[in-house]
Amino acid sequence: MAGMIKKVGVIGSGQMGNGIAHVAALAGFDVVLNDVSLDRLKSGMATINGNLSRQVSKKIITEDAKKQALEKIQSSESMDGLADCDLVIESAVEKEETKRKIFHDLCAVLKPDAIVASNTSSIPITRLAAATDRPEKFIGIHFMNPVPLMELVELIRGINTDDATFDATREFVTRLGKTIAVSEDFPAFIVNRILLPMINEAIYTLYEGVGNVEAIDAAMKLGAHHPMGPLELADFIGLDTCLSIMQVLHEGLADSKYRPCPLLVKYVEAGWLGRKTQRGFYDYRGEKPVPTR
Repeated sequence: MAGMIKKVGVIGSGQMGNGIAHVAALAGFDVVLNDVSLDRLKSGMATINGNLSRQVSKKIITEDAKKQALEKIQSSESMDGLADCDLVIESAVEKEETKRKIFHDLCAVLKPDAIVASNTSSIPITRLAAATDRPEKFIGIHFMNPVPLMELVELIRGINTDDATFDATREFVTRLGKTIAVSEDFPAFIVNRILLPMINEAIYTLYEGVGNVEAIDAAMKLGAHHPMGPLELADFIGLDTCLSIMQVLHEGLADSKYRPCPLLVKYVEAGWLGRKTQRGFYDYRGEKPVPTR
């Protein structure tokens, strides 16, 4: 089974999904990019094309490699387009009910020996696997954002994941040129178990008036050498995603230290989700980002 993955499906053509399709195609895999609308797929393909062109301009890849990668990617609005994939990676919104519905529909068309994976950043893999007809062939493959640039991928086995599935997935990720960190199946895994509480604490620091947006971000960039301030990073991730992960941690581990900051909840309720909506802890509608508090 270790060499069986040749065709890869990716469900969701947003920021994470198009990044996964990008690196898989560049590594030589045939890719089917799936989403619910043609407009989303066109947008996802345009992003892939732009990111590949940026790699060409920086001499990371050749023009020929870009062309070959784009030729490797097909798009499909229907689950039927994923039927003959050897591995399908779900990269939809971080909502469990949405993911469970996707897996139910996918398993109805997918060949029996195919591996199903989730790019979830927080939801337990064992629980998601239970929504499929193949929990032994289900695994977590958590890519970091932005996928073409970030070196790490977390691999998470569910309680049912068999060795053949883990070995095949590990070989696939290695072929992408990524470094693997194996995590136990606990809420938010390794990276987000550490990162999101830090972001949440930064939001509490803002909420309690300890510092303003600029001071908090400058403190962590200049005082801890973080490449982005925590509030800037929250906007980049998406405040709705940050909230979802904190809710999974709070509910899954039953510890008050993971309680989402009320200010984070308020911003999400207002629809201020960060860069994708042009407002979050910064306002992105002008020539340069301006703090909103």
